[in-house]
Amino acid sequence: MPPVLHVDKWLLVVDKPAGMLSVAGRGPAGEDCLHARLCRRWPDAMVVHRLDMATSGLMVFARGAQAQRLLSLAFAERAVDKRYVAVVAGKPQAERADGEGWAEIDLPLAADWPARPRQKVDAVNGRPSLTRWRTADDGPCAPGNCTRLELQPVTGRSHQLRVHLAAIGHAIVGDALYAPEPVAGAAPRLLLHAERLALAHPADGRPLTWQCDAPF
Repeated sequence: MPPVLHVDKWLLVVDKPAGMLSVAGRGPAGEDCLHARLCRRWPDAMVVHRLDMATSGLMVFARGAQAQRLLSLAFAERAVDKRYVAVVAGKPQAERADGEGWAEIDLPLAADWPARPRQKVDAVNGRPSLTRWRTADDGPCAPGNCTRLELQPVTGRSHQLRVHLAAIGHAIVGDALYAPEPVAGAAPRLLLHAERLALAHPADGRPLTWQCDAPF
């Protein structure tokens, strides 16, 4: 069982490892997933959001239908603060940034149907998608021509962070779907981790925050 950071009658917060499905996939190989493992111990665990299989970090699961409805509404209304850390190729330069150093990537995204599960920037058919980013303190896996970034997905499109960063020429290191070689092969995993999650408790509205530092 992956590390469980929080348990109460309404929700669970778990640190998903890289390489594990969030929810069940196709065929027998897709049966083992984080949701299935949680349900063995908490049968009322229900999915609220997802992380890519290659991404590690914090996920929240509801306990029961009422909690799922309330937590899903919080995500839909962008009332959940999600922060990620990534190591990207090159040295991104922000044309404009706010007073806290946040810059934006505002590019519409759509499914790349001939190459599923890939997504793509699509100015005609894409859905509005917004990512905020800023440079983080350099870590042990951001040497040479790489940069460690903090990321905040304002919207929650599939593969959003990966596609947005690749689109501006700074793909995430270890990204087998979107990064060119040798960036894709420069790490044994995708260097993307959901490290902070903050939301209001669905029962009483009290603010809750969890932090789980990246393993890279």
